Amino acid sequence: MTLELYYYDECPYCQIVLQAIDQTKLRDKITFKNTRKDPKNREKLVADTGRGTVPCLYIDGEPMHESRDIANWLKANASKLA
Repeated sequence: MTLELYYYDECPYCQIVLQAIDQTKLRDKITFKNTRKDPKNREKLVADTGRGTVPCLYIDGEPMHESRDIANWLKANASKLA
């Protein structure tokens, strides 16, 4: 399963997701795409979803927005991903 997180560090909603990633020990299973450090990441996010909002977790190419939804998904699927 391919996981890509579009985020930036200063975003409080991204911090919810990053905390869930640390709690589930999935950091090495996710590719991180910072939208502030690399404008190409934001451009791809907008092109794909029509939104520039983060966090956005791509799960096998399918985007999921909303920090709580992402955190819940990570926690529910952690055992499958580990």
